[in-house]
Amino acid sequence: MSRARIALIHGVGLDGSMWGPLREFLEPEFDIQIIELLGHGSRGQAAPEGVTLAGLADDVAERLQPRTHVVGFSLGALVAQHLARFRPDLVASLVSVGSVCDRTAEEHTAVMTRLASAEFDFPATVEASILRWYPEGSPVPAEIVQATRDVLLRNDPRSFLACYRVFATADAEIAPELPRISVPAHAVTGELDPGSTPEMSARLAAAIPGCTYSVISGARHMMPVERPQELANELTAFIKEHSHVH
Repeated sequence: MSRARIALIHGVGLDGSMWGPLREFLEPEFDIQIIELLGHGSRGQAAPEGVTLAGLADDVAERLQPRTHVVGFSLGALVAQHLARFRPDLVASLVSVGSVCDRTAEEHTAVMTRLASAEFDFPATVEASILRWYPEGSPVPAEIVQATRDVLLRNDPRSFLACYRVFATADAEIAPELPRISVPAHAVTGELDPGSTPEMSARLAAAIPGCTYSVISGARHMMPVERPQELANELTAFIKEHSHVH
């Protein structure tokens, strides 16, 4: 019997390297595909101004094989949800890690403020992200924190802003489509994630038929780096349960 295949899709401003710690725990069980979003990592092609969630998802779809278990993180989770809704032939199951969902007016205002700050001072935005993800006392090793900072700073600011605008607005666009997702789905977030809150994962689970959700105690946003073993355990249990669906 062939091994189940997992595609991992990173968040805005990051790249495939963020999956390094998690990958070690998944590779004994699964075939892993790392997919980098348009304008990120080694793609070598900037995201155009006005890029949409559909545009990012279509770009990913070209590299996905049918019946892949798709795991998306943050912006990657919105992309994965779009694929699950409009390209279910490609998606065996959907896992949304640290996903936003149908932001409230207050949550929308907060992310639009961060977008405006990024337009004004990109390096300061990078430092604000690092402090939010890895506050003082974080268990994540200093070299991984620095590696995340380096990846963020390598972004082309215009391309980053185009994708960040999708992250800031596309949850409202995909929200009405969530009830039409028919693939097995799970959402997982960190208890202490201030931007992709446990309440958002509960919202996501309520919107997608049959979707389950869980919260990793004491974790922040960068769970794939901060708590890779716990996250891998969640993914392994869910994907093994649904590998027989097809």
